[in-house]
This record gives sequence, structure tokens and C-alpha cells, in this order.
Amino acid sequence: MELMNDMKIVLEDVLRGKRSVALGGHIRPDGDCVGSALGLYMYLKEQHPELETDIYLEEVPEAYGLIECTDEVKSRIPGDKKYDLFICLDCGDLGRLGFSSPLFESAEETLCIDHHVSNAAFADVNYIVPDASSTSELVFTLLDVSRISKRVAEALYMGIAHDTGVFQYSCTSPRTMEIAAELMRKGIDGSNIIDKTYYEKTYIQNQILGRALLESMLILDKRCIVSVIRKRSMEFFHAKPSDLEGIVSQLRLTKGVEVAMFLHETETHKFKVSLRSKGKVDVSRIAQYFGGGGHARAAGVTMQGSSHDVINNITEQIELQLNREAGEEK
Repeated sequence: MELMNDMKIVLEDVLRGKRSVALGGHIRPDGDCVGSALGLYMYLKEQHPELETDIYLEEVPEAYGLIECTDEVKSRIPGDKKYDLFICLDCGDLGRLGFSSPLFESAEETLCIDHHVSNAAFADVNYIVPDASSTSELVFTLLDVSRISKRVAEALYMGIAHDTGVFQYSCTSPRTMEIAAELMRKGIDGSNIIDKTYYEKTYIQNQILGRALLESMLILDKRCIVSVIRKRSMEFFHAKPSDLEGIVSQLRLTKGVEVAMFLHETETHKFKVSLRSKGKVDVSRIAQYFGGGGHARAAGVTMQGSSHDVINNITEQIELQLNREAGEEK
């Protein structure tokens, strides 16, 4: 196993001698996962036509259809397919890879490109930089800038914009802005990409966001906001998991709140929990404590139990950090 935290790998070296390459990303792919995977996929198709290159992701949210080649994404494994190289993008552990994990395990060589601090370097070659704004930013650093096409630039720009909260989160560095500028010089319409893939919501998405906000509650002396969307609500609104994207970030904007917690019931007594922090609480530590992962200000975990049990267990860990932080300030 080779780990290259702050050392940039040379993509051409990894590709040397390979005839087939598969790309995959985490379950319920978000903007950065889709952007980084599609961006690298299109670059390989353009610059290495001699390679058999395929991309595997769960259903891509409709909003990301603005990016080219979304129709080429495969959502199931064709028979006993094996690849010389599997590139895993924006995925902190093998369990998060989902249905494409057998392709990862059967590949002759594996490469992981990621920026999650919780990533334990599970591939043969690992390019993991927790300080990077996004996996899309890391993909950019591996490419020959002069050969990046407009459509590749659109995909990477979308990924960076999504994981930085449109360049607002603390992970946005001067280097991030410089990379965004380079991508814009390829002739992309950055404003349109952000508007169509980040801000624009369907009527169903607005309805379920409204429900989540209306039924939210403040706890821990109003330092934490919590909301729960149950399966019956998803069925009532005819909503998909991708329709929930952005809800926890909206909750985080509540004045006076340090941590936002959003629970989505996927099965009876099983919840996908999204956590967002304004900075005083490291939510990646909390997610890891319960078997999840992520970043200091954005993390997630899947937990079993009633919603009250899940909220109480996570709240206890949030309170420990808040009390510790308050004690250090005295």
C-alpha cells in the first residue's frame, strides 16, 4: 500500500501498462463525487482513447445532468467484468463504495483520490489530502491543464463549487480560487453551473425542505438544531434521497446554532445522519465514533435505533465537545 498524502501522484505513471480502467464513487453521489468522477472519466476518454474506460455510480441526481456524459454512467456491474485499474473517488472507505466494490476488489491495481480526513488509505495507491477543498480539486492537480477541455472543466468546477458551498466554506483556500479561475478560462459558464446544479430546486425539493425546517427543533441551549424526515414523508412527497441534498446546510445557517443534525429514515429504525458545524465542533470525530466519517465541518453516519436514541447519542458527543471548548475559553 502506498500513501501519498501531500505528494502528488503522476497520473501517467499509474496508467502505464493499463488497458482497462474503471472509476467509481461513494453511495448517494453528491456534486463533488459526480464532478470529480465524470471530470476524470471524460479526460481519460479524450486523452487516452486506447484505454477501455468505464464509470460506475449510483443514480446521478437529475440536477447534475447539465454535465456531459452523465448518460454513460453505469449503475450495475456487467457480468464478471475485471479491470486493470480501479480509481475510487471521493470515498472514505470501501464500504461507502457500494455496488461497485466487487470491481475494486477484483482489479489488478487500485487508486484512491480523496480529501476525507477519515480515509484510512485502503487502496494500493492513495492520494489523500484532507486540507483540499474537494476531490475535484485534487483531480485537477493530476491533469495536464493545457489538455483540460471545456466539458471536463465544467464537471470539476461543479464539484469544487458544491463541496465549498459555492466558495464560502473554510476549506476554500487561495489555491482553490486559483483552480476555479483556471477552469473558468476554459470558457465555462460558472454562474449557470452553480445556479442549475446547486441553487435551483424542484417543487418537491422545496416542499420537503419546508417540512424539514417547519419540524426542526433547537436543543443544547439552542446551540444545536435537529430535523428528521421519515420514510412516510418521503413517500408522501414522492421524494428521492437526492431531493434531501442541501437541507442540513440550510439548517446550519440558523443564527446562534453551532451544529446542525439532519436525520433521514432509510428503513424502519435506520437513519442516515448528516452533520454540519460552524467550527467549534469537529463533527468528523463524532461521525467516526459511531462508524461514519467526513470532515471537521461536514460529516455523516448511518445509525440504527429510534430517532430519539440516535439524536440523544449524537447530542451527547456534541455536548462533550462544546463543554470542552467552553472550558478552554475560561
